Amino acid sequence: MLNQDTMRAVAAALSLLIGLSTASAGAEESKVQVGAIDAWLSVPSGIEKPPVALLIAGSGSTDHDGSGPRLKPATLKKLSDGLLAHDIATLRYDKRGAGGWKKEFGRPEDFRFKDFVDDAVSLVDYLRGSQKFSRVAVVGHSEGGLVAILTARRVPVDKLVLLATAARKQGDLLKAQLEKQLPPEKFAPIAKAIDAIMAGQIVDPPPAGLAIAPAMQPGIASAFTEDPIDPLKKIVGPTLIIAGGRDRQLARLDFLALGAADFAAKSLWLPDMNHVLVDVTDEADDAASYNQPERPLDPTLIETVAEFILAEREQH
Repeated sequence: MLNQDTMRAVAAALSLLIGLSTASAGAEESKVQVGAIDAWLSVPSGIEKPPVALLIAGSGSTDHDGSGPRLKPATLKKLSDGLLAHDIATLRYDKRGAGGWKKEFGRPEDFRFKDFVDDAVSLVDYLRGSQKFSRVAVVGHSEGGLVAILTARRVPVDKLVLLATAARKQGDLLKAQLEKQLPPEKFAPIAKAIDAIMAGQIVDPPPAGLAIAPAMQPGIASAFTEDPIDPLKKIVGPTLIIAGGRDRQLARLDFLALGAADFAAKSLWLPDMNHVLVDVTDEADDAASYNQPERPLDPTLIETVAEFILAEREQH
């Protein structure tokens, strides 16, 4: 016989699955193009002027589902389905480079991090201009959180949501991650090269383990040196910060630092959630989850993000 805790867990899982199924069946999805960006707009059926969330993916060649060439957790697709179940529309898109580099983006070596922000700004403008939505939220996952912060500094957004977002420059974060993974003799030359790239220097040849071609280093430097804290301090709208205790890519320090930068922000710490926003039990389970698109996101995360977006605008 199932105990009460188990029964509640089963009921919650069934409720989530039913909600996600309803979201997929009751939503109208269409592909739109904004400039050179391919995006997918999902709108709940029968809802007049719902709120809409722009979902911004993390690092790498990440597509509109939140998956890359090798790792396919489908983080954004699952988040979109969860929000649609709460009558929140979503717009998610292929990042520059996902599925190949378009000529409209210019030369890859001329890329700068601000181009990611330009793309997100143009998508917010598109949503505002459509006049089909009651409010526009920007939801950034991982590196997408940094893009979301910088977007909110450039264009008005009604709600800002940061999921598993770093509070450090990405170059410093990468060094912290690599230091845990590499022996000191291999880490030292890589750390030195990252510092040099962040300082605007060209490292040629790059050290083993840091395959960044010299021509691409200025663009990488523009990403490595962007600091989330100062712009976050200047955000005036409502902000929600969520992170997880089983995230091996970020430390709890990042979560706390973001909250300190925006003292009025709402925050939520989910002890069992990892970097791709699912609950895991150990390191092996964590690694497996990066290629389990069918695995549901933490249900408390979905509920909290939905409630935050749906809430009437608060004083900040």
